[in-house]
Amino acid sequence: MSGTPKSATIHPMAVVEDGAILGEGVFVGPFCHVGPKVVLHDNVQLLTHAVVTGRTTIGEGTKIYAMAVVGGDPQSVHHGGEDTSLTVGSHCTIREGVTMNAGTAEFGGKTIVGNNNLFLANSHVAHDCRVGNNVILSNNVMLAGHVVIEDKAILGGGCAVHQFTRVGRQAFIGGLSAVNYDVIPYGMLNGNPGILGGLNVVGMTRAGIERPVIHIVRRAFKTIFEGEGSIRENAAAIRSEYVDCAEVMQILDFIAADSDRALSSPHRGNKN
Repeated sequence: MSGTPKSATIHPMAVVEDGAILGEGVFVGPFCHVGPKVVLHDNVQLLTHAVVTGRTTIGEGTKIYAMAVVGGDPQSVHHGGEDTSLTVGSHCTIREGVTMNAGTAEFGGKTIVGNNNLFLANSHVAHDCRVGNNVILSNNVMLAGHVVIEDKAILGGGCAVHQFTRVGRQAFIGGLSAVNYDVIPYGMLNGNPGILGGLNVVGMTRAGIERPVIHIVRRAFKTIFEGEGSIRENAAAIRSEYVDCAEVMQILDFIAADSDRALSSPHRGNKN
């Protein structure tokens, strides 16, 4: 893939700068701007008034709507103009007004977004974030720098995620919630400050997790968060009991991993 293939469509009122690389079947609509270090893989669509700038790579089949700005400089006082990057995976939908920033040099210089994600209007992915696959950011969701969102998580409209926070696999964050601390896989968090209210049972059921397994995860959840020890102590104590349940082990591994943030819990005070 190099230059602009014949199968690409560029509206005469769009600007595609020299150096940009476009794949087969790319569509660049009116008033779009594609920067000189951008790579658009096959069948990417920029509908109208979309900006893709910086050292940005957009995966196959991703669709970007009006007024989105993808690949802009990190919004960090520490950014000195270094040549950092943003990578967006395949088959993502990036709706109106979405912003995604490149990484910062002191943290590796990369913001990375996976495949099959849905970013609704005016959501924001800040510098150095890691977003997995099949994630949904609803309208006006704000991810601060260095946030990690694991696969299949859903973030409700207007919620804000504190920098360096992790949101586990298939977690659900309610609208307008303040996510100050890490949220375990399959967790459900609501409120400001965010409180871990239990498990995302609806999401687990829709994902095909069988009811007996959900009951096992519920039992483990209760032990972890209601046991006498700290959350991490309780989680470590039950590891051998749940080695045959992949979902519980994902939660235990998440809790045991190094993190800059404490863990969200059902209690306003936390006992990590």
